[in-house]
Amino acid sequence: MNVNLLSGPIRPQLIRMTLTLMVGMLTMMSFNLLDTWFIAQLGTRALAAISFTFPITFSLISLTIGMGVGTSAILGRYLGQGREEEAKRKALSAILFAFGFMVVGGGAGLLWSEPLFVAMGADADALPLILSYMHIWFAGCGLLAVSMVGNAIFRAFGNTRIPSGIMVAASLVNAVLDPVLIFGVGPVPALGIQGAAIASLLSWACGCGLMLWMLWFRHRLLSWRQFDRYGLSDGREILRIAMPAALANMLTPLATVLLTAFVARYGQEAVAAYGVGSRLESVACLFILSLSMSLPPVISQNSGARQLARVAEAYRSALQMVLMIQLAIYLLLLLGSPWIATAFSDQAEVQRLLLQYLWILPLGYGLQGVIILTSSSLNALHQPRLAFGLSLLRFFVLFVPLSCLLGYGFGLFGMFIGGVVANLLGACLAYLWFNSTLRRLTLESV
Repeated sequence: MNVNLLSGPIRPQLIRMTLTLMVGMLTMMSFNLLDTWFIAQLGTRALAAISFTFPITFSLISLTIGMGVGTSAILGRYLGQGREEEAKRKALSAILFAFGFMVVGGGAGLLWSEPLFVAMGADADALPLILSYMHIWFAGCGLLAVSMVGNAIFRAFGNTRIPSGIMVAASLVNAVLDPVLIFGVGPVPALGIQGAAIASLLSWACGCGLMLWMLWFRHRLLSWRQFDRYGLSDGREILRIAMPAALANMLTPLATVLLTAFVARYGQEAVAAYGVGSRLESVACLFILSLSMSLPPVISQNSGARQLARVAEAYRSALQMVLMIQLAIYLLLLLGSPWIATAFSDQAEVQRLLLQYLWILPLGYGLQGVIILTSSSLNALHQPRLAFGLSLLRFFVLFVPLSCLLGYGFGLFGMFIGGVVANLLGACLAYLWFNSTLRRLTLESV
């Protein structure tokens, strides 16, 4: 089960793991985009409502992403040192802690969802739609946590095939249920935006069940051995990396909240266009996301084995790949932008603003990828504070200030230009930051 990441050519290993993950991620992201398209058929009001939910859902998802980052980094180091049984015990702690944190977060969301969305700028028309969606989402988000941390456990062991398969299965369930529950079929009533939330909940339940079966019974990667003695300390060890990583990930939706509030000044059409653009970004950056999941196990296992030359090689290879792939994706988006705009809205203003988004912001996706991969690499090296500092710099020293500054001067066009400039500056600083850290760790290991 434990795939050897400590020897052999690094680039083929990264490509194999990343492409396998991309199958599952592409399926999941495509069906999320399809979910947005179904909701768009309900009208601009529904599309604007779902756009308001994205920063909040991503905030809680960021918590489990952080748990996954901490899990992968800790397990990878123990596996690199040949301590597999301890890694399995820590994997169980990660699952339980992630589920608990997500349940608490979902409960808080149920209590305070209305004042939260009002503070974000949701009006009286959008608020009932938002709450009908989010109350179901909050109630079931613990199931999503189990699946996401389970994915990280498999990746830490070098296996990306099983997580990919589970993502495909859960996404297919969501895709089949979405139109049935949103628009109604036969005896099933049309539930609108609430139906989309129920479809997500049922798909999470399927993914959670499959993940636990694979982890516990099929591959036996969870262990109760000495859990009563070390469970809490294992959890604290994971949280030492997980919490800074979660906070760093939560900066993304926080920045999105601020930028969405800025965009809302230009009307509901601008919010709708920005929401669609954000969902499209998640698909366009699929390679970045997949590579940011496959790179850390390679780095953490090799750093655990003190093979820092292979760490440097893995990092350089990842950056080269992400810059080339994202440039190609930008050109494809540029060519397909007129079709994309008409596919998601029949309103001329929404189409115009979405075209503007697609012509400018994707130009910086490769640079954004450099920052994301650097952050995940620093976490894999057990440098969570540096990773958090990089994320803080990216969003609140560069991205939000530059976007808003140019936005005030030149409208949404200026806001999008500011985002590209911020990604360029952030990528340069990230590259220098990582190499400085690796040189320091190399000197300390001598």
